[in-house]
Amino acid sequence: MPVRAKPPNVLLIIADDHRADALGVEGGAVVRTPCLDRLAQRGLRFSRAQIAGGLMAAVCSPSRAALLTGLHPFRADATPKVVRLPPYEVPVPSDACTLPQCFKDNGYETFFTGKWHNDLPALLRSFSHGEGIFHGGMCAHDRVPVRSLEEMRNGAAERFADGFSTEIFCRAAEDFIRQPRANRPFLACIALTSPHDPRTPPPAHSRLYAAGSVPLPINFQTAHPFDNGELEIRDEGLLPRPLSPSEVRAELAAYYGMISHHDEQIGRVLEVLQTTGAAEATVVAYVSDHGLALGSHGLLGKQNLYEHSVRVPFILAGPGVPSGRIIDRPVYAFDLYATLTALAGLRPPSGLDSRDLRPCWQPGATAPPRLVGAAYADSQRSISDGRWKLIVYHVRGHRRIQLFDLATDPHETRDLGGDANHAAQRRLLEAELGAWRRRAGDRWFREERSASDEPTQP
Repeated sequence: MPVRAKPPNVLLIIADDHRADALGVEGGAVVRTPCLDRLAQRGLRFSRAQIAGGLMAAVCSPSRAALLTGLHPFRADATPKVVRLPPYEVPVPSDACTLPQCFKDNGYETFFTGKWHNDLPALLRSFSHGEGIFHGGMCAHDRVPVRSLEEMRNGAAERFADGFSTEIFCRAAEDFIRQPRANRPFLACIALTSPHDPRTPPPAHSRLYAAGSVPLPINFQTAHPFDNGELEIRDEGLLPRPLSPSEVRAELAAYYGMISHHDEQIGRVLEVLQTTGAAEATVVAYVSDHGLALGSHGLLGKQNLYEHSVRVPFILAGPGVPSGRIIDRPVYAFDLYATLTALAGLRPPSGLDSRDLRPCWQPGATAPPRLVGAAYADSQRSISDGRWKLIVYHVRGHRRIQLFDLATDPHETRDLGGDANHAAQRRLLEAELGAWRRRAGDRWFREERSASDEPTQP
């Protein structure tokens, strides 16, 4: 009788606000991420991964709920509704088997550290161990209120941990990985608060990038050309308006410093995997909950559906994953659920929206075509086939359409929505967007048409 191979360990790392092009391996990026670059080179990178959005300004909460459940954000939320005010916390449906819960139910030790931005019951049923857990959306990186999983079960008060957020979380993961354990695999999740604002990297990393030499985004604008429905949100008020090139450069320098610092700390965790002999038996996944504008299109936050805000880094490496591959097809970040369970030989629950991505890289296998959509609140929706992308806005009774050819205009600087030569493409994607909304269970986007229904160029 053949001996069944031991299931792999899983290390899942989730960043907060890390846009897809802020990686060294993206090419042309100013930011230095040598550890993540090496991880991508020994594994593979999905260069067109994106989130599906959410119904609230704190996009991280619905996005993390989707990652946890393998469901579209509308279905990953137990009480889906448009949320305008804090607290921003998406409760996961009680009958949804979360990704770590699936592993736990199949004999894995499961461990969590970092930011938990969903409901407490989902956390408690998902993990068997946890240290350095911050239950909330954002905090000062040098003053992080944390508890252990056991303290959270017992209702203990939070305490402030010593050190910088990323160091606290990665140190907790290192300690867990070092623990001796019987012949039992683990799933460890590190959920960073970096590079979310306040962008205050530790001193050594605050000096890594000189603001004066940091280039502005190719699609930099001093103001967004029209009302997208969220120009008054907190994120958009982090700098004075109109945006100043020098102030945006300074913000980018701090943002890159945050990313380089957490890259270094992730490198320490990966080194512990190596020294404990667990590296060869561990699947490592790195992803972000969303991107960020930081000057692109005259915006600062993530409350929009441009590529800089919906696309995320998505790296996989380890057993069953080929090395040195870049897969340039649209996928969702929440496809991690079906993919990680497949790599571990587990059977996921039925009814997931998450897809197993192994057909994207297996020899001879053909992945089916994929259209990916995204939502923001009740005012913005998008759909893309990888080349063409449509964004539709309903804001204060006005409807606006943007169309971009991502093959020739990856930075979305030329709106073709009002070009008669592309009217057929626009209509096709409008129909596809309607179909996507029906499949995803989206009932919040206003469909009424208005006098300004015709697409216009800003």
